[in-house]
Amino acid sequence: MSFTSDESRWADVYLVSGARAVSVCGDFLAATTLALVLQQRGHGGLAVSGLLVAASLPLALLAPIGGRIADRADSRTVLIVAGFVQSLICVALAFVHHPVAIIGLVALLAAGLAVTQPTLAALIPRMVRPDDLAKASGLNQTAGVIGMLIAPALAGILVGQTGSRTPLLIDAASYLALIVAGLVIKTRRHQAGPAKTEKSAFKVRDDRALAVMIGAMAAVMVGVSAINVVEVFFIRETLHASTTMFGLVTAAWPAGMLLGSVLFGRMPRARITVPALILITGGSCVPLLAGALVTGATALIPLWLIGGVFNAGINVFVMVIVAGRVPAAAHGRAFAAVTSAIQTSGLIGLVAAGPLVEHFDPRWLVAASGALGLAASLLGLPLVRRESARSPQSLGGDAQEPATAITPAATTMPASATVPASAATAK
Repeated sequence: MSFTSDESRWADVYLVSGARAVSVCGDFLAATTLALVLQQRGHGGLAVSGLLVAASLPLALLAPIGGRIADRADSRTVLIVAGFVQSLICVALAFVHHPVAIIGLVALLAAGLAVTQPTLAALIPRMVRPDDLAKASGLNQTAGVIGMLIAPALAGILVGQTGSRTPLLIDAASYLALIVAGLVIKTRRHQAGPAKTEKSAFKVRDDRALAVMIGAMAAVMVGVSAINVVEVFFIRETLHASTTMFGLVTAAWPAGMLLGSVLFGRMPRARITVPALILITGGSCVPLLAGALVTGATALIPLWLIGGVFNAGINVFVMVIVAGRVPAAAHGRAFAAVTSAIQTSGLIGLVAAGPLVEHFDPRWLVAASGALGLAASLLGLPLVRRESARSPQSLGGDAQEPATAITPAATTMPASATVPASAATAK
């Protein structure tokens, strides 16, 4: 069976969620600080763009390696070593000034995330019973969103009052939360000892419903990730909104995610299926289409709230579905494969959006982004339904409960996931 906990270890869930809140806050604090630093020093858009690419590209390229490490190494060792190394990198970031050095160190940080992300994701299904996984995923996501909401305002205050060094050192301290989590939580994967490590020959393509699902999600991500570039021009220039209104609109999406984490965290396990996930993904694109029709920025706030609710549903469904379809011994690789696909498609969307903004009306780009995501979802729905009608074969590893234990079908997308103001990764 893919889940190994006889009784849910809620203490471990709360510890991991707390560590995530601290570490995500630190990550966003550093990201906001570094963007401000590069802008203030006159390095321009190219340097800021390079910073964003450096924070994302290693997650896409190194995901296969990170997944293998997560599935083969002692999770406690991974979290402690990675947390210590990443903390040192953040300390170095606080004292360097050249943009190339900053971008290089950020890339090293992201390389560490390529290992710690699948390690933490694979631990959560081992902490709780299958019926409690949606709730545990919702708690973990809520913690991350809280950290994400706090960080930008905190960065603005700290940079204005103390300069850039203090927030970067705080980020270094936040990585210590990984070390604490590694030392304190009782749940472990591949604990060092005489027992033989579990092995699984699982590959994503072995589960066709999973593969189709990831492909559909990646296609959606190309469209919606472009919103991260387009929305500032749409809100500020097309809708002529103030900077305050821009902040309120961008905060609405993560606020919706907080609400969605609670709502979808209570979803019965039997309803968490691949087709349902595809529908929710399409639902997250509808507010973008509707947003392209508004004449004032205020109308975007409820739409972005709804989009955030759907985004939270995607993240909860992803955790439950992957954990249910994939053998426990391959959870790290499965989560890493999803991360790689989403990060790669997200980068494509970000890179494409820059030149498009220079040549097209932002309103049309918002509409096109929503339409592309919705079309990909609608095209993927019949494919996953057809694959879902087939009972997946056992994929090896430990004695695995058939995927019908989750539902007729399933697939996933990581918590960093889809959409405006939320395309970020957590430690």
